[in-house]
Amino acid sequence: MTLFQLWLYIAPPVVGTIIGYFTNDVAIQMLFRPYRAVYVGKYQLPFTPGLIPRNQERMAKRVSDTIMGSLLTPAELQRLAKRLLQVERVQAAVEWLLQLGLDQLQDDKEQKTAKVLAKILRDLAGESLPRLLKIWSRRPQFLQGQIERIFDRVLLDFQLSSDQSKQLTDWLVDGVLPPEVLRSALVDFLTDRNIQVIDDSIREKSSGTYWVVANLFGVRNTLLRLRTFCLDERDAANKIIVELVTALGIRKILQEWFQNVSLQNLPVVTVKQLRTTVADSVRDYIKTQGIDLIAGLKDAIDWDGVAILAIGRLRSSAVVSSSLSMVGSELSVVIDRYLEKDLEQIVAQVIPILSIDQVIIDRVKATSPEDLEGAIQGIVKTELQGIVTLGGVLGFVVGLLQSGILYWQNTHP
Repeated sequence: MTLFQLWLYIAPPVVGTIIGYFTNDVAIQMLFRPYRAVYVGKYQLPFTPGLIPRNQERMAKRVSDTIMGSLLTPAELQRLAKRLLQVERVQAAVEWLLQLGLDQLQDDKEQKTAKVLAKILRDLAGESLPRLLKIWSRRPQFLQGQIERIFDRVLLDFQLSSDQSKQLTDWLVDGVLPPEVLRSALVDFLTDRNIQVIDDSIREKSSGTYWVVANLFGVRNTLLRLRTFCLDERDAANKIIVELVTALGIRKILQEWFQNVSLQNLPVVTVKQLRTTVADSVRDYIKTQGIDLIAGLKDAIDWDGVAILAIGRLRSSAVVSSSLSMVGSELSVVIDRYLEKDLEQIVAQVIPILSIDQVIIDRVKATSPEDLEGAIQGIVKTELQGIVTLGGVLGFVVGLLQSGILYWQNTHP
C-alpha cells in the first residue's frame, strides 16, 4: 500500500473531525456574533447580527413568560412572602424601624419632629377636641359616670391636713378678711335703717330686765356711736378688731373647722344630692363654656415648648427604650394576623404593581449582546462545549465510515 493510498483512508476521519468540530463551534458562535448588523453598501449581510442579538426583544418576552409562568407564579410568590414575613423577621423589622425612629429623634437638631408635634397638639386642642366635645356633650349621660367616680374617689375622701388648715385660715384672716375689710363691712352694715330695725326688734322681743334696759336706753345710740368710732378712728378700730380676733381665738376655731370639714360627715342623702348637683354643674359648664375654654387653649399654651419638652422626655426615657421589644412583638403579631388573612389578596395586588415581567423584559433588552453571551456561556459553558466535541466525534465517525466504504470497494472490485 502506497503513501497516497494510506492518505486516502486516513483523510476522511481527520477531515470529518475537523469539519464537525469547527462547524458546531462556528454555529454556536453565530448564535451571538456578530453582535451588530454588517452592511456592504446598502445591503445587510445574511446572518448578521447573530441569532440571539437579532431576536433579543422576542427572547426577552419568552424569558419573561417562562419565568412568570413556571417559576414566579402567584402561588410561589405567596410561599416566598410567607417565608419572608415570619413573625420573627417581622418583629426584627418593626424593632429596627422603631429604633431608627428613636435615633432620628435623638439626632434631630433642627427640632423638626417637635415642630410637627406642636402643630398636631395645637390642632388637637384648637380644632379636633372642641368638635369631639361638642358631639359628646349631646349624649344624655355625658361624663356622668366619670364625674361621679372622681367625686367618690377624690372629693368624698378629701380632708385638709393640719398644715393645710392653718395655711387656709391664715389666708382667710390675713388676706381675705383683714381688720380693714371687717371695719368697712361693719360700717356698711350699720346703716340708719339697719340700726332702726335692730333697735325695734330688741324692744319688741326683750322681756324682764332686758325689756327695761331696751325701752329706756335702747341700742340705737350705741350702734350710732360704734359706726362713728369706726369712721373717725380707723386705726383704733382696726386695732380693737385685731384684739377681738385674738381674744376670741378666731384662728383656732377656723383651723379646727376647716380640718374637720369632710363630706363623709354629711348624711348619705345629702352626699348623693351633692354628687348629682356637682355632676350636673360640671356637665352644664362644659356644654356652655367648656368648648370655648378648650378652644382658647390653642393660643394660650406654648405648644412648641410643650412639644420640645415631650420629645426631650422621649429621648431620655429608659421606659421607651425598654418598651421597643414589647411594642415590636405586639405589632408583629398584629401584622402576622393581618397577613395570614389577606396575604393572597395582597400578593395579587402587588404583582401588577411590581410589573416583574416587564422588569425582566427591560433587563434582558438592556443587556448588551456581549454581556448576554457571557452570561449564557457562563451558565451552559460545559453543555455548549459538549456540543462542539460531539460534532467532532460525529465527523470522525462519518469519515471513518467513508474510509471503510472506500477500503471495501478497493478490496472487492
